[in-house]
Amino acid sequence: MNKSASQGEVKPAQENGKEDKERKWDSSEVKELHETLQSVPHVPVKEASNNVVDEAMDEIKSQELNLEGQQTISPDSIKDSKTEASGNIAVRKPAKVIFTLDETDLESKLEQPWKKNLFERMEARAQAMQQKIIDKENLKKELEKKAEKKLPRDNLAKEWFNTESMTLNNRVYLLDKLLPTLIPGIESMLTQVEKKKVLTEVDTPSKFDPINYLGEYLMRNNPYYIKDPGMSGYQRVMKEVTEDLKIYVPDTICNRVSRMKENVKQNRKQRESIGKIKVKVANTRKQALQEQFDEWILDPKGMIPVSVIQNALHEFFQNPDFKLESYCKQLDITDSTEPRLNKMEFTEYISSHIKDLKSEMFEELLKHLCHSADEFRKIIKADMQRQMFAELFLHCDHGKVGFLDRQRTLALLESFYDHSSQMLRSLLRNPRQWPFIEFEEMNLSELWGDMDNQKHIYEGFDKVLLETNTLLSAKHSSKTQSKLLESPDQPKLDEQRTSTLPANLPEEQKGVTAEQGPQKISTEEQEQGKKPTAEQEPYIESVTQPGTHTESTLEQGSSRELIIEQETHRVPSTEQGQHKGSIVGQGPHRVSVSEQRPSRESTAEQGLRRGSVAEQGSRRESIAEQVQRKGSVAEQGSRRMSTAEQESLRESIIEEPYQKSERGPYGEIISEEQEDIGSTSQSRKDSMLKSTKPGEPIPSEHIEVPLKEKRSWEQIHEEQIFLSSELQEEVPTSSRNDHFSETTKKEVQKDKSCEPRSQNIEGKSWSGEFFTCNWKTKYVKFEDEEQANLIYGNSRFTDLHSIIRNIQSFKEVKGRTAFNGVSFNLLQFVQLLETFVGEDAPLSISETLATFFKGGYVETEHEKMNALEKFRQNALQVRRRLLLDAIFQKWDSDASGFLDLTEVDELLYTYKEGMEKESMKKAKLHIQFPKPPPGHEVRLSSKQFQNYIELIVSELRGNEDQVLESVVEFLMNTLERSHIENLRNCARRKWLHKIQHAAETSGVSLEPVYSETFKALTQDAEAHGNKKISAHISLLEENVLLPEKGNVLLRNVACTLDDAPFVLNKVLYRDMKGISFTVVDEGKPIHVPQVQYHGNIFFWNHSRNKNDYNGSFLALPLQDAYMRIFGVLAVDTLRDPHEINIFLPHEIRFYQGVANVFSTAYHYVHSREHILHIVITGIGWLYDVTSSITSITTYFVEPRPAQDSDYVLRNMMVTGQLGLTEIHKNPPTIYRKSCIFRDFLFKCTDSSEVVVASACGETHIVVPLRERTGEALGVLDFNIGRNKMLLYQEYKDLQKMTKVVQMACYEILGEFSGEIEKKYILEIENVGEVQRAGILFFRIMLLELQESIQLLNPMEFVSLLLYGITPLANPNSPQDSKSAELEANMELVYDVLKAVILFFHPELEFSSDLGSWDKCKFYVNRYLVGNICAFDPTAKHVEVNVQLINECIRGHSRTEVWKFGNVVIEHLYHWIHICSALTKITRKLNSAITPPLPSKTDNYMYAKMPGEGLQEK
Repeated sequence: MNKSASQGEVKPAQENGKEDKERKWDSSEVKELHETLQSVPHVPVKEASNNVVDEAMDEIKSQELNLEGQQTISPDSIKDSKTEASGNIAVRKPAKVIFTLDETDLESKLEQPWKKNLFERMEARAQAMQQKIIDKENLKKELEKKAEKKLPRDNLAKEWFNTESMTLNNRVYLLDKLLPTLIPGIESMLTQVEKKKVLTEVDTPSKFDPINYLGEYLMRNNPYYIKDPGMSGYQRVMKEVTEDLKIYVPDTICNRVSRMKENVKQNRKQRESIGKIKVKVANTRKQALQEQFDEWILDPKGMIPVSVIQNALHEFFQNPDFKLESYCKQLDITDSTEPRLNKMEFTEYISSHIKDLKSEMFEELLKHLCHSADEFRKIIKADMQRQMFAELFLHCDHGKVGFLDRQRTLALLESFYDHSSQMLRSLLRNPRQWPFIEFEEMNLSELWGDMDNQKHIYEGFDKVLLETNTLLSAKHSSKTQSKLLESPDQPKLDEQRTSTLPANLPEEQKGVTAEQGPQKISTEEQEQGKKPTAEQEPYIESVTQPGTHTESTLEQGSSRELIIEQETHRVPSTEQGQHKGSIVGQGPHRVSVSEQRPSRESTAEQGLRRGSVAEQGSRRESIAEQVQRKGSVAEQGSRRMSTAEQESLRESIIEEPYQKSERGPYGEIISEEQEDIGSTSQSRKDSMLKSTKPGEPIPSEHIEVPLKEKRSWEQIHEEQIFLSSELQEEVPTSSRNDHFSETTKKEVQKDKSCEPRSQNIEGKSWSGEFFTCNWKTKYVKFEDEEQANLIYGNSRFTDLHSIIRNIQSFKEVKGRTAFNGVSFNLLQFVQLLETFVGEDAPLSISETLATFFKGGYVETEHEKMNALEKFRQNALQVRRRLLLDAIFQKWDSDASGFLDLTEVDELLYTYKEGMEKESMKKAKLHIQFPKPPPGHEVRLSSKQFQNYIELIVSELRGNEDQVLESVVEFLMNTLERSHIENLRNCARRKWLHKIQHAAETSGVSLEPVYSETFKALTQDAEAHGNKKISAHISLLEENVLLPEKGNVLLRNVACTLDDAPFVLNKVLYRDMKGISFTVVDEGKPIHVPQVQYHGNIFFWNHSRNKNDYNGSFLALPLQDAYMRIFGVLAVDTLRDPHEINIFLPHEIRFYQGVANVFSTAYHYVHSREHILHIVITGIGWLYDVTSSITSITTYFVEPRPAQDSDYVLRNMMVTGQLGLTEIHKNPPTIYRKSCIFRDFLFKCTDSSEVVVASACGETHIVVPLRERTGEALGVLDFNIGRNKMLLYQEYKDLQKMTKVVQMACYEILGEFSGEIEKKYILEIENVGEVQRAGILFFRIMLLELQESIQLLNPMEFVSLLLYGITPLANPNSPQDSKSAELEANMELVYDVLKAVILFFHPELEFSSDLGSWDKCKFYVNRYLVGNICAFDPTAKHVEVNVQLINECIRGHSRTEVWKFGNVVIEHLYHWIHICSALTKITRKLNSAITPPLPSKTDNYMYAKMPGEGLQEK
């Protein structure tokens, strides 16, 4: 009652308008709820509404009362709320006023709690009512189902279903609107007719009218007024038919909905089907990946580093043939090798990156992963080898000085090489040749005139190559003939192949090849199960020795296996069908022991499982046939190679044949090694490489290498020869790379499935650690870091600690070692031994070499002391440099880059209270200072300051190191700098460092340098000057268009953004107003405090009001290393709103520092640009004289974007096989972490040594481009394809090109740094810097040739006169070939001399003397050599017919000149080409020497040098 009574009471008067609005809103909510209740059937609407309203009002009442702090009282006890009483009295509390409160907090605090409770209650009730409605509908459906069961369906109504389009609309209308009511009416009418017997009593009149009855029925059962009248079985079926027919009515809702449902259904089915297929494919791929995981070598925990897998995927995605570069973005390659993956993680990781790959791409990925797994084995093996060599270095470094003597190391390598057997020397590389010796250690005659092929880096390479190519030609021709014959003719084919041996083969090769006829088992013999012949039996017994294993080697190189697989698949299908069981098509040396000894069942089974060609498709015979015939293991035989000794033939090198009799016991058997280290069948032969013990003399006979298997070097050698024959089987003789080249072979159509691998490498298990990943931190110590740490621990130089830390952090490229030609550090020593041993040599050879070194590297006490002293001097020198750099930066607090000599002297003279003043003045006489501009004091740069202090210290008494530290401590304590000055100095150093950093990371582009320069200027002006400045940079150019305005002009090449429309690309001439040319002439800054009062200021923005010309202007000269002006840096404050905005002295000094750093950065970029130009020129020359180089890639070293101790490589340009160079304008960045499989680039940069390595079956010769300090500034990657090495002639030409490029780099870098003076030798060098860089390669090579020609014996020239052209008397005589060769040589001599003569006597072009050999001889006189050595092809007075000269030598190839073997012709041939190229460049000066300077864009350009310009694309 109290509750209902309270509902009837009037609301308290104190409620404000806001509460009334809320109540109205709540009342509307209640009304909506009331309307909702009305829609619910079987619920008393009035009762429900009253209950809800009552409860809602009660809730509102109670919440309001609680909000106002009132107690629940009866209606009679309600009083005024402002009164107070001791009983039931409510007291209103004072309102709380909140200031500065956030609106969101205020709304949340003022939100009334009753609303939240009301909404929750109403939501709960609404949900309950909705649930009741749902239950009602469900109950209704259940009742309908029950009714359907009670009332059977009348399927007669299905006859209405007819989709005939003509009557479809009418039928649907009738079925939907009329017939559902009409049919029951007719049925009811007929029932009444029957009941009243109207039809039986026709003659009797009746009051029943059927029409009236039907009309009444229709009116009573109008569907618009009667709801749910009930349905019969016939009506129910009719309704279903109607709904089905509506679907077929076009342009209706039902039709559209039906089509949509059908589409949705089909799409759902398709998605489900695709999903099932995807799941199936994903499971299949995961299973394949799990099987592929076993191919990798794992750590002891059965895991593999994730970085290795990331690198494998990265290389696959980077393949341009697959076009999957977008997938690389998902790869975030980790720097560490610690994260590892097990089998499941390996599968999931790769699956997550290849979800969208097609099946063909997935197959390619599996092949790539198999090859990567094999490459990873090589990496682990190389890592073990490098660790072995690093331990050897530490053992030989007795004094722990960090370096070993280079000459002693090379002498030991030469001794090891000389005392090795012939077979071992074929695996090693000759340490007397480049790259072991430097170009400076070669004589010019050795570089340009040495044509002895035996001096190749691989001994006898050209000779063996020639013999191999002859053999391959014979095999290729016999194989071509075999394709036309059937398999029954196989023995005849063998005889023919035996009879077609070349005549010039060595005797041992003839014997080996001749053995193939009687030793081969024909198909018929194999099928009949015949035993080996009597000749074969002793042959087998001699090879099958105890301990010899026939299982396939697990350490064989992946590239070698891939090549073998390629050979197998390259056999045409027609040939495969003809030679199913035979081994004729596979080469003459592919018979294994298992083929001839039927007792070796397990070996044959293994061969069928792992090496048989039956795994590669149904083209070959079945496994059962292979087992029966035992001849299908030809490929297995090709795979049965030794361990790492066989890896040396990865690129198919044919070694020097070992002397054997014609029926030698090692004819065709390729025995196999057992890799398991625990196998009891392994045995070691006696050591073939007996290392000397300490103190023992080096043996003078030969060195033998111990093997882990009981096998001889002769067996290994024969295996290598046979394998090489197989690998070269398909090479056509007319191929461009016919020496060990497989580039002309067909692409691999289907690789063999990956075979399971052992987890051991030559019997050694992997520990799971990468030695080369952390050996820099573990073994290699950089002296500057060590000395910096020592200084940090010295309390005498506390004030310099922060400066030295900044110096170390600003060190751009860390981790490189400098090559000095005297000693090796650990990185260089390890790389040298690795180059000497090669990639394919087994670890046993490395172990023997290490043992030999330990016994042979002996130092005397005197040498040890000298090494220690040298180490100490080096450390002290580094310490001096750090201290003097720090004191210079502390002194130069404004970062101007210079110190005034007067100020330095004044402070130094106070040292020891002036007691050393005279000694300092004496030291000052021994140094030459730079000449200052008129009226200026001498300024010292950082390097000059160091030299000055060191010279002063050398004149003072006492230990130099102690005196130097004392002087530095004195200067540090004397130079007082405030904290603000130190902070300003630190910030400015950081900004200047960013300018230089931008140059070093720009990819040879000036745009980042300009940006960072202006950023440094604006940041300093805002932070330390409170100014807004504008700036622009102007560079001097030669005035070609308007010379009357002056010889030079200033072009604005860069400016701040706001001034770009008015300043950029504008030109300032001498006859125009301005002070810039005054700065250029005087070489000193000019400051104009108020430009509005200066009459000689040129304003670029003419739209500015003259009243706005309020500001300061500062122009600073840009000087190079020779103090020559090349531009102007201008800064002004015209945009600054302050009235007083002059530049302060410390700002001017900082701007001078900016100009100095910008000059350094500018010339740094241009030096790299000129180096690129030189490299392009050298590449063009090299491609003209060689044909075996596939590509040449040029990389530059840059600091890593992140501040750490590593560096990156930028791919600047790539030269393809046609000699066309693609210059990247936005060079790709190569990180070390993404080059696990191509780490030879970083090995070369780390050690600054030449690296010969292989990757993906291709050999790379990586040559460093060194700075003048010996560190690598870039690398040249020469890719020679699948050749093991270049021919000696091409190898020598590569050396010439490399030497000249390096000499040109030294000259360019020395000129830009100011260390050497520029030399202008040719006239074209005076044209300009860019033109000079374009011909510098040819100029240096021309000088080298001229100097080498001067060293030639004059009798060499006289011998050329003995050649004469005499016609052959009888062309059909037996000496026809020799006569043809002699005639070709005479023609070569005549054409070369004629071309040389035309350079000095161009008037002979139209004379008959040029066509007569007898008359041409007279021009070969004593003046010829002098004229050649003094000739300048770029001189203006030189007018030669280059086209005629080229026609003289065009018909003679580089190979022909080399084979002729005459030193004079060799020199003259190169001289003609160089002079011809220089003459062409001189005549096409403007187009031929366009600099290949990239810019920050995504496009690229092509270049081909010399003689052709660049083409933009």
